[in-house]
Amino acid sequence: MHVWAHDHWSFPLPPQHRYPLSKHRLLRERLIAEGVCLPGEFHDADPAPWWALTRVHEPALLGRIRRGELSVREQRGLGLPWSPELVERARRSAGGTVLAAREALRIGVAMNLGGGTHHAGRDFARGYCLFNDVALALSSLRDGGLAQRALIVDCDVHQGDGTAQLLGPDPLAFTLSLHGARNYPFQRIPSDLDVDLLAGTADAEYLAALDDVLSTALRHGGYDIAFYLAGADPWRGDRLGTLALSKTGLRRRDALVLDTLRGEGLPVCVVLAGGYAPDVRDTVDIHAATAAEVAARTVTT
Repeated sequence: MHVWAHDHWSFPLPPQHRYPLSKHRLLRERLIAEGVCLPGEFHDADPAPWWALTRVHEPALLGRIRRGELSVREQRGLGLPWSPELVERARRSAGGTVLAAREALRIGVAMNLGGGTHHAGRDFARGYCLFNDVALALSSLRDGGLAQRALIVDCDVHQGDGTAQLLGPDPLAFTLSLHGARNYPFQRIPSDLDVDLLAGTADAEYLAALDDVLSTALRHGGYDIAFYLAGADPWRGDRLGTLALSKTGLRRRDALVLDTLRGEGLPVCVVLAGGYAPDVRDTVDIHAATAAEVAARTVTT
């Protein structure tokens, strides 16, 4: 399995950025230790070009991000203090999703060990998200004549407001977000299909709801590619979540999404999205299980 990662390039992260971003290095180490991936199967992405990001985000916002001129309010909404390293990392993470999407079209399913930055919108960066990698990847595929119609399946515990703003009005994209009710973001931008799950929703009810809404989304048909945001934060121990899925339930979620989408013949680009367990090793457990499910459905050539 070939995956794109962005945890060990030459710019070290300042201490204030190491959580929640430290999970990426630990995940790489876990996948190698468990034999899910060989060291040579990890690929570092180049930074997404600024000109490409202008296809998705307002140039004025990008200018403030690039120059470190985000307002105090914008930095507070982002949740991370600005640094050149943070911007570089975010650009590389977005670039990884572009490459994973292209690989998914080639072999059926591919993964970026990052991405899923769904709170970044056209004119805002918030919730740990600087750039919307899925919207960028779809823009890149369209520019290259590789794909037009896309299904976005967002299973992060938080509603994908940035993706909804960017792709909700797009007639060739369908945005599906399955998330906890009464959780961040508290002012939401409607997706094509939003599913608010009550606090404490556990495995059986979650999986039944997911199966139902996948069928609804697929009835629109004609998609060229699907993007799957496999958030670890619906886990019952997550600090920022309200749902109660077990690790086994989350792995069953991954299998359900992948098998349903691949059963329709859709290439699937998988990205990680959120995960904020008190012990980062629990988040890594969940992401590693997602990667193992992807690997089980991947044929490399």
